[in-house]
Amino acid sequence: MFERLKIKWKISSNLQLTKIFIVFSITGSFAAAISSPVAENLGINSQNLDWYIYWPVRIVIITLIYQVALLVVAAIFFELKFFWEFEKKFLRRIGFKNLK
Repeated sequence: MFERLKIKWKISSNLQLTKIFIVFSITGSFAAAISSPVAENLGINSQNLDWYIYWPVRIVIITLIYQVALLVVAAIFFELKFFWEFEKKFLRRIGFKNLK
């Protein structure tokens, strides 16, 4: 399974694969933890919004935080090149077709 990931992601070493997994885990935990305080500071909470508005807005906030944090944490682990390509692929999928 890990060999298939290494081929798909075009990486060469187990150390790089480990660093990539660490970056994903730190970023996901950070985005989930920080999204609540950010939403509260923006005045977005479940008491003043209906659930069908609150949760989509919260998911957008988490996604935006995650995308920025992913690049920051990747830079700390010297994996910015891999994650910038990952980000460009994500951005192309959501409509930014002109990224190279």
